[in-house]
Amino acid sequence: MEGNIFLAEMIGTMILILLGDGVVANVLLKDSKGENAGWIVITTGWAFAVAMGVFAAGVYSGAHINPAVTVAFAAGGDLPWGDVPVYILGQFAGAIVGAILVWLAYYNHWGATEDPALKLAVFSTAPARRNTGANFITEMIGTFMLLVGIGAITNTFGQATSTPDLGVGLSPFMIGVLVWAIGLSLGGPTGYAINPARDLGPRIAHAILPIPGKGDSDWGYAWIPVVAPIVGGIIGWLVWGALVPA
Repeated sequence: MEGNIFLAEMIGTMILILLGDGVVANVLLKDSKGENAGWIVITTGWAFAVAMGVFAAGVYSGAHINPAVTVAFAAGGDLPWGDVPVYILGQFAGAIVGAILVWLAYYNHWGATEDPALKLAVFSTAPARRNTGANFITEMIGTFMLLVGIGAITNTFGQATSTPDLGVGLSPFMIGVLVWAIGLSLGGPTGYAINPARDLGPRIAHAILPIPGKGDSDWGYAWIPVVAPIVGGIIGWLVWGALVPA
């Protein structure tokens, strides 16, 4: 069972990053067919990436594909804490593999792109205006909304069980719509990581891959899209649990 969870979370998160970071590469990298296509394309691509990742992993693991979701479920008593490491290891492994695949897919475009910030933006988030407190709060709010939305979606389209299954019924599609809405409405200040594996896994890949002219990986900011989503996710899931009768 643990092996199935690890592989499912790895594959689901790999799909999430391959398609999510892939759309960012398409929009930002020099001479890509989608260069300068804009924020609507990026947020739409990420929404579809989430939906496909959840579809892929749902039957086998419940499709968390996000450590903030896994930790929130455990904090709310809906997932055994002993299962958390298996989920998170699979998520980070998948995120790194997905980022490497994006690097390979756009291999011809890294050298042509001059701005190192654009290269890093393919892999991980950065704030539009750098302010530790404000950036932290933004990521908290976005992930709070993610977990409240997941609660509403699984209660309506899935099944309200002791272990929420995000892959049931219309849930994968609706979770993609939820992430689309978060990106369009709340993504401007920080790029809406709302997922520690989505940000840190590709950031690690950026640090180790031989990308020409890549610059540093902005490790001074890297803790915010890890810690803030976990805090916001726990609060969101506990709030949702308080609203819904047992």
